Amino acid sequence: QVQLVESGGGLVQPGGSLRLSCAASGSTFIYAMGWYRQAPGKQRELVAQLSSDGSTNFADFVKDRFTISRDYAKNTVDLQMNNLQPEDTAVYYCNAKRPTSERTMADYWGQGTQVIVSS
Repeated sequence: QVQLVESGGGLVQPGGSLRLSCAASGSTFIYAMGWYRQAPGKQRELVAQLSSDGSTNFADFVKDRFTISRDYAKNTVDLQMNNLQPEDTAVYYCNAKRPTSERTMADYWGQGTQVIVSS
């Protein structure tokens, strides 16, 4: 099992920055860690993800505004968000993927942290 604890959300003006952090505990190996978001009335969508093989995956809307970093020793993942816009308003969820067999992964989720971009 994996437990995820997030921090760093809040209210920011358009053009501002926020940094989200997530710490994982309870597992010896996590294949990938990343962030998803869900705006009101919309489906949850991938923001960015880092895998243990070094590969990264970013949503198109990130457009070089966000960066993701991971500390493999501490099992943490951070999302630095710059030039935030009102359309970035959402609940942001930390995600971890742990192998359960040769071909399957289990998904784990944090409780979510609210990001509001408004003037």
